[in-house]
Amino acid sequence: MSQSESRRRLITVVNPRSPVSETYRTLRTNIEFASVDEALQVIMVSSAGPGEGKSTTIANLAVAFSQSDRKVLLIDADMRKPTAHKSFQISNRFGLSSVISQQCTLQEALQSSDIPNLDIMTSGPIPPNPAEMLASKRMTALLDELKGIYDIVLIDTPPLLAVTDAQIASAKSDGVVLVVDQGRVKRQFAQRAIQNLQNVNARILGVVLNNVKRRSNEEAYYYYYGADGK
Repeated sequence: MSQSESRRRLITVVNPRSPVSETYRTLRTNIEFASVDEALQVIMVSSAGPGEGKSTTIANLAVAFSQSDRKVLLIDADMRKPTAHKSFQISNRFGLSSVISQQCTLQEALQSSDIPNLDIMTSGPIPPNPAEMLASKRMTALLDELKGIYDIVLIDTPPLLAVTDAQIASAKSDGVVLVVDQGRVKRQFAQRAIQNLQNVNARILGVVLNNVKRRSNEEAYYYYYGADGK
């Protein structure tokens, strides 16, 4: 994938004034106001199945948060099919798997992007036991440490119906945003994904509907945020 192809996915970077970029800022604002009494600092983004746009959504949401002068970290916790290193054109030599397995230090795994206020922790080398890594005490300790460094920590995970990784990560997060491709995923699969989150008492902040068709003179791809998953 060329740099131009990767950057085309980050519309909040290449065209920050576009209607789609504005919807990412709206999503950011709704997340900020989703909780009055408790801070939402660690936010997980996932989907029911593959190809629904979760990684594109979280990358653009990370940019939107960074544009509001927040210190932001995007963690690629999809240690099965990672994408963040491609989207941001950075190395994946060290990353989340490296830190948890103590193959590198935290500072070695944190990489600056070319976007102010936004750092990236890639997945690192693909491990044989992603779910066990996410469930580990080291993962919990890592998130606690990162909360002392960053204002917002965003976690990208594998799809909920594919493996258990996302359920495990959701239990360690302050809130979850579910991305659903309206034209791809059947209602029962989206409901099953929500049920999987509820089974581990995850806090569902809302659902992003992706690929909603609008009038022909408007953007074909639209992201909508509904508080409490409604």
